[in-house]
Amino acid sequence: MNIVCIGGGPAGLYFSLLMKLQNPAHRITVVERNRPYDTFGWGVVFSDQTLGNLMNADEETARAILQSFNHWDDIDIHFKDAKVSSGGHGFCGIGRKRLLNILQQRCEQLGVELVFETDVVDDQELAARYGADLVIASDGLNSRIRGRYAATYAPQIEARQCRFVWLGTKKKFDAFTFAFKQTAHGWFQAHIYQYDGDTSTFIVEAPETVWRAAGLEEMSQEQSIAFCERLFAEQLDGHALLSNAGHLRGSSVWIKFPRIVCAQWVHWNGATPVVLMGDAAHSAHYSIGSGTKLALEDAIELARCFAAHEETAAALAAYQSVRAVEVLKIQSAARNSMEWFENVQRYSTMQAPQFAYSMLTRSQRLSHENLRLRDAAYVAGFESWFAERAFAQAGVAPPANLAIPPMFTPFKVRGLTLKNRILVSPMAQYSAVDGIVGDYHLAHLGARALGGAALVFAEMTCVSAEARITPACPGMYTAAHTAAWRRIVDFVHASSDAKIALQLGHAGAKGSTHAMWDGIDQPLDEGNWPLWSASPQQYLAGVSQTAREMGEAEMARVAADFVRATLAADAAGFDWLELHCAHGYLLSSFISPLTNQRGDDYGGSLENRCRFPLRVFAAMRAAWPQHKPMSVRISAHDWVEGGITPDDAVAIARLFKAAGADLIDCSSGQVSKREKPIYGRMFQAPFADRVRNEADIATIAVGSIFEADHANGIIAAGRADLCAVGRPHLANPAWTLAEAARIGYRAVGWPKQYQPGKQQLERNLERERQLAAASGGLSAQQVAAKLLEG
Repeated sequence: MNIVCIGGGPAGLYFSLLMKLQNPAHRITVVERNRPYDTFGWGVVFSDQTLGNLMNADEETARAILQSFNHWDDIDIHFKDAKVSSGGHGFCGIGRKRLLNILQQRCEQLGVELVFETDVVDDQELAARYGADLVIASDGLNSRIRGRYAATYAPQIEARQCRFVWLGTKKKFDAFTFAFKQTAHGWFQAHIYQYDGDTSTFIVEAPETVWRAAGLEEMSQEQSIAFCERLFAEQLDGHALLSNAGHLRGSSVWIKFPRIVCAQWVHWNGATPVVLMGDAAHSAHYSIGSGTKLALEDAIELARCFAAHEETAAALAAYQSVRAVEVLKIQSAARNSMEWFENVQRYSTMQAPQFAYSMLTRSQRLSHENLRLRDAAYVAGFESWFAERAFAQAGVAPPANLAIPPMFTPFKVRGLTLKNRILVSPMAQYSAVDGIVGDYHLAHLGARALGGAALVFAEMTCVSAEARITPACPGMYTAAHTAAWRRIVDFVHASSDAKIALQLGHAGAKGSTHAMWDGIDQPLDEGNWPLWSASPQQYLAGVSQTAREMGEAEMARVAADFVRATLAADAAGFDWLELHCAHGYLLSSFISPLTNQRGDDYGGSLENRCRFPLRVFAAMRAAWPQHKPMSVRISAHDWVEGGITPDDAVAIARLFKAAGADLIDCSSGQVSKREKPIYGRMFQAPFADRVRNEADIATIAVGSIFEADHANGIIAAGRADLCAVGRPHLANPAWTLAEAARIGYRAVGWPKQYQPGKQQLERNLERERQLAAASGGLSAQQVAAKLLEG
């Protein structure tokens, strides 16, 4: 093949040498606009895993790179006059210039033609001149090729919120160092790592609003460097900061990170493909790893695909298929990391240990148990620090050994103390008869109360017959409903140390439908009841009933229904009450602008749209005992243009907090069928994080939390106070106990109230003896009946 690479960065050079190794007969030319051995930037960072990939691809090149690396295991975090250190992370740094020199020398050794000081204006002319069978566009973040064929590549380019500058220093750092400094204008942070024997990269960044407020926009390059030297004098220890961007003037050295995603990576000019690689195809924020890592791994994969496929088109299709997924994973984690650094202010009220833990796990790729594998002493110390405060907050005497996984620490809200941080989510079961819960619900909720969770949520329970989603939904609007719930609550209290919560709601426009397995969201064939909403709507266009707009009389009646159900919930003995204001149900329909088109005091601004839900909540809070907690479930993101956003979720949480809510249960979506959610593990935890740390109210995280690792990380990092786990508890009612066993945790030495007492154990044994004596000759059904009779 005749191959032309436009751009002599790591991607183009590495692909070229790998293809030459694969087949020395290939004619490969790399065209670079800069002079030989010129480059800008300081150092780049690789993980140990990336080094393994390089070793497998070309051992000789990898060994040359390894000999030039500075390796470290520790991360140091400087925050509020404290330093937190964590080890075992395994990173390597190398100067960008040194890396390019190694790749250039290796290319020359293998016979790759390097052409310097040539700015490619017309890639088609260049391809024709060299008779190219393949053109590699590795021309960087500002790729001219990507722009020329934008209609094919469909790039999405998003300039992010921080300004940052790449600097260097002769101060040597023996750990990857992060330093955070508060100024009168806001927070600045530095990312620092040594990459050769005497030089370190020193990146300084701040949100653009802070950067402007500090006057850096008006400073010369020399003045802004002096500003950074004063700000980070403690870390620099008398050393100067250096710039290698003398060609830039003024504040132009401070840039914004562009997040780049391309829908397609291959454009065909007739029979000649033009293939994106490296920064031309994608970008990943420097806070999680280097774009150089992605560029080199692009090169490895494309070379591998050419080795595996005889046809060019098949090789390129395989390349895009594999790399697009891998890059998406990195970019997802990089977005989490990038957003964390854009919002340091959000976490600035934390104490240094939790702030550091939050920073270490910011991408959601590094888990609690992975941290333990890297540095067991660090995790044990953090767990003790966290547990000490958790037991103190709960007013419970701590155990002798405080190294407790965060999910197993107690949590107190109002007069209620939970034994741990795990809740069983409310999950619709569609098994009630005329709103009355029965044996199924006793078995369902009772089993999960015995399974180790601190609190079990009953499914959304409807405040009137017209409030039901389906005819099989439970209710709390007659005396029979209260009595049926009382039986379940009493069982939970008598047989476990779990608490039980009731979630009250009204289906609104999503009501009068079949049970899920008979046609989710499909209207009943007969026996439909009238529906209400904030504004007239059909949840399923052309299919659902049309819900009517509520007037003042209907709102007053619904509010009274919620209060009646609240009083009944207390009479039934529930420990906790949650108001459902999410998922497109009645109260949610008022909050979301997608479903609220009113022109009166209940429509328009967010405050007006929240007016009726807040009115209902306030009436419930007044009726609910003051010593019992109340939470509110919200849809923190509608996932539809023009709908509720995470910014709105923070404002909604503040309004409910002011009305007396104790926690916000942060779900999302299900308001519109036009939604386009982005799923993934713990995908809704960032909403709980924002609400908790910006609205200053406790939160419940939900959504794809299915391992102890997830829950421990969320709680330890302060992203939420509690984790509600749904589907895993359907699969295994004892999920909490099973996860405790899986991570090797036993509640040894816990306070007495957190262990089955001797009397309780004796009662359990006596019940078993009575059952054994009574069961002679009885069927299993008869034994079950006797148990239910008490």
